[in-house]
Amino acid sequence: MDSLLLDLGWPSYQQTTVDRWKGTLYERKQDFIAEEVPISLIYNGMPHVVMLATPTNLEEFALGFSITEGIIKNPQELLSARIYNRSKGIEVQLKIPDHRFQCMADKGRNLTGRTGCGLCGASTLNQAIRQPQPVKSDIAVSAEDLHLALTELSKHQTLNQVTGAVHAAAWVVPNQGIVEIREDVGRHNALDKLIGFLLRNNKDLSAGFVIVTSRASYEMVQKTAWVGISLLAAISAPTGLAIRLANETGLTLIGFARDDQHVIYTHPQRLTHNNNL
Repeated sequence: MDSLLLDLGWPSYQQTTVDRWKGTLYERKQDFIAEEVPISLIYNGMPHVVMLATPTNLEEFALGFSITEGIIKNPQELLSARIYNRSKGIEVQLKIPDHRFQCMADKGRNLTGRTGCGLCGASTLNQAIRQPQPVKSDIAVSAEDLHLALTELSKHQTLNQVTGAVHAAAWVVPNQGIVEIREDVGRHNALDKLIGFLLRNNKDLSAGFVIVTSRASYEMVQKTAWVGISLLAAISAPTGLAIRLANETGLTLIGFARDDQHVIYTHPQRLTHNNNL
């Protein structure tokens, strides 16, 4: 992929003065606030969607979004990415093969995406409810691996340590722990950034699993299964539609993963336990 970064001047957070109260105690101090910036994804000159996102790792975000939304089939089909700073946001101008662009144009588009929108670009039910191929990985993950990664997760969330306002998606490899992490104000954006990183760097998607600091919604399961990752663990609850999709695609879905506890909703064979948990 040919890439170019032009004048990207948006920070990931800002500093402001706040009045803080705790009971009757008052202090005036500096606080750090996470930014959410309109990110316009433009394919072959045609605006497709505007997302509200953290302005970091945007090439990875564009690649992950393009793959998990079914716009392109593999990373090589993202021919180029140009990132431009504008007065009211950021434009990401993407070049894809003509036949992929035509398929996308034929489907129509939705130009507005709320923070972390998971069905952006979909204008019909068939586009929104896409069925991934069954996942094939037979990875074995110990509960100890899972909870060790959960314990280490906050240490890797550098932006959240400053602002307390962003989600994270982490790539975990058994016996190695957290290998990579991406953060964003939107949970779907963080996952797309992580997937973009994995694909861009030719990582073996059958060798690890994903932890997300959010609920496991349908879109999170869809994106994870779409690229062949076979285990998704979320610190909050799944939705019913997410459970049904995970069950149909063979994905192991774990919720409420925190404090030495977790709930397995589908395909429990990939997670092993001992008497210590």
